[in-house]
Amino acid sequence: MKNDLNLLYQIAIGLIPGIGNATAKKLIAFLGSVENVFTASKKEILKIPGIGSFALNNLANRSAALELAEKEIQFIQKNNIQFTFFTEKGYPSRLKNCDDNPIGLFYKGDINLKDKVISVVGTRSASEYGISMCEKLICDLKEFGYNPIIVSGLAYGIDACAHKAALKNNFKTIAVLGNGLHTIYPGPHRSLSDKIVQNGAVISEFFSHSKLDKNNFVKRNRIIAGLADATIVVESKEKGGALITADLANSYNRDVLTFPGRANDETSAGCNWLIKTNRAALIENAADLEYILGWDRDKTKIPSVQKSLFVNLSPEEEILVNIIREKESVEIDKLCITSEMPVSKVSALLLNLEFEGIVKCLPGKVFKLA
Repeated sequence: MKNDLNLLYQIAIGLIPGIGNATAKKLIAFLGSVENVFTASKKEILKIPGIGSFALNNLANRSAALELAEKEIQFIQKNNIQFTFFTEKGYPSRLKNCDDNPIGLFYKGDINLKDKVISVVGTRSASEYGISMCEKLICDLKEFGYNPIIVSGLAYGIDACAHKAALKNNFKTIAVLGNGLHTIYPGPHRSLSDKIVQNGAVISEFFSHSKLDKNNFVKRNRIIAGLADATIVVESKEKGGALITADLANSYNRDVLTFPGRANDETSAGCNWLIKTNRAALIENAADLEYILGWDRDKTKIPSVQKSLFVNLSPEEEILVNIIREKESVEIDKLCITSEMPVSKVSALLLNLEFEGIVKCLPGKVFKLA
């Protein structure tokens, strides 16, 4: 367990009424640390741009938040639950690149996500076709020699199918909950969650006293999308959480892929709409996923000779070019992490480098030198 006092402040900031993730991050950025949020004077807080009287009044409840945090720490220690803060190295790197990421995550298991990560989502009322496509996709990835991490939401239908297929093929799998770790919802999936913890993790941003709330399950979809390199919608109706997750993945500049369905099939209406509106790429099998994401099974491929000198590069462009030259080909998320630049900045720089003919964009938002 990390330093108890530091943990206390990290948990308590999320328990101050009316102080959401964005305001909490702003407070920490301007005051220098999460501890300073609890020790700063009213005068110091008033100097922070965008902190109005409403937020200032809510910060008067800091002592109450600390008391609640003490109870939360007792709960997580009793139940072997870990906690990671957004400023820490152990916090998932892909999620760090999402502006609306949660400031903290409670988890049981292993949240080391260094490998290929895909989110698999879909309808709760999955058809035989949807279950078959989901199982075959994950099984074929193993046949192709891949060992991806499968992220989903532990719900009925496609979510549960994805977790089970991952476990069956010895893939690590992550379940993102829409409630605190004091309970498993839906209840019948408790045994499944136990197996997931043994070969992956269950995670949540919600506290142990959080009540089951429909909005929380919608809220957690941004974590499902944010943790992964790509989101695969296996089967979805015209409306539902899977489409929300796909929309979020697109907003994070991540790939979205989906299986098509028959024109009159209700459970595939959402997937067909994603394809029709160019919000998702159509896939029919694991080979399509492999191609679109730029995964390469040919390990004997001889690296191509790259250009050794580029002129008129800005210092930031030079950083990106050097990273790509060293790695041969790099996903945009890894470029952001390695360069320590936000995705919006990296995307703009890469676009300029493409126009200059210096880098080339491959399927799956993977970049290599031209």
